[in-house]
Amino acid sequence: AYEGARAALVATPGQLPVLERAGVVDAGGHGLVTVLAALVETFTGRAPGPVAVPHARVEPGGAGAGEERATGECAEEGGEGGPAFEVIYLLEAEDAAVARLRRRLDALGDSLVVVGGDGLWNVHVHVDDAGAAVEAGVEAGRPYRIRITHFGHDDAHTTGAERPPRERTQRAVVAVVPGEGLAALYTEAGATTLLARPGEPPASGELVQAVRRAHAREVVLLPNDADLRHTAAAAAEQARTEGVRVALIPTRSAVQGIAALAVHEPERRFDEDVVAMTSAAGATRHAEVTVAERQSWTTAGICQAGDVLGLIDGDVAVIGADVSEVAATVLDRMLSAGGELVTLVLGDEAPQAVADRLEARVREAYLAVDTVVYRGGRQGALLLVGVE
Repeated sequence: AYEGARAALVATPGQLPVLERAGVVDAGGHGLVTVLAALVETFTGRAPGPVAVPHARVEPGGAGAGEERATGECAEEGGEGGPAFEVIYLLEAEDAAVARLRRRLDALGDSLVVVGGDGLWNVHVHVDDAGAAVEAGVEAGRPYRIRITHFGHDDAHTTGAERPPRERTQRAVVAVVPGEGLAALYTEAGATTLLARPGEPPASGELVQAVRRAHAREVVLLPNDADLRHTAAAAAEQARTEGVRVALIPTRSAVQGIAALAVHEPERRFDEDVVAMTSAAGATRHAEVTVAERQSWTTAGICQAGDVLGLIDGDVAVIGADVSEVAATVLDRMLSAGGELVTLVLGDEAPQAVADRLEARVREAYLAVDTVVYRGGRQGALLLVGVE
């Protein structure tokens, strides 16, 4: 099937005038050949040689306006760079307006993902005209938290031309981390990291770039944030189109990512490694201690600006005035269900005394439970807690 598809692909420029004028093969056919090549490698252990695909050409003169447009479109679609921008935003809109938006964005670019419901949607698309993608959102409803990322294809191509490509490693871990301290810890453990700035979650384009930096055939992706699930999924899908085998482990906190990374073994089969890392992350409860920015209703009652909040598995469980007391209450509740290892990650504004008090409490009240402490840096929360 692969050999037949490969021969058929080379013949496509002679089967469609617009392909012949542009000097390119059929894009969908090329995709099918790529899928079949992956199957050949999976079952035989050998990768088929690359298909000799002609590059697009622009004929000098002699073409009418319609022919110039067709040739330009084929050349653009056959190029390796792809759209120049990634556009992401949240959108408040009705279902009917979102259906129209999908059609509009689908015509503007690719890698389109529109997910959500009940009036709130997460929109992601790769386009050359970022303004048109945002304008389409304005026509559909109220877009906000708009983020536009330039892929920088030209720079990447220039860099590649200046030095020979390095050999891909077999497997890598790519992780989003909330602070410099955690970034250093993950890097020391062998992961490629992407630093999440407080209040500015990374776009999927940045995640794709991190996967490219890892330069591996297989990548395990750790978003370490529940709100990054859709963004990470879009990045994983984009990386797969570039020939990278990606597994997304839905870690909701950096402490779950630490647990996953601790059992990572590159020598194992990819599927077995992903299962082990997923199990370790899933067996780790996570919590954080932070300060309320404004008055709000929570699952533990009404909090005021400046109150200390203890969140367990994403929900507010404790409201108090003292960081150490709230942290101790959170830890007691988490360990009431058992545990073997407590991981504490201190933010840059949390005093060391908080960790010292929690370590002493674990030693005194919980037998056979170990504690490890890390400095996370500017991670947003005063304290991150993990219980395995």
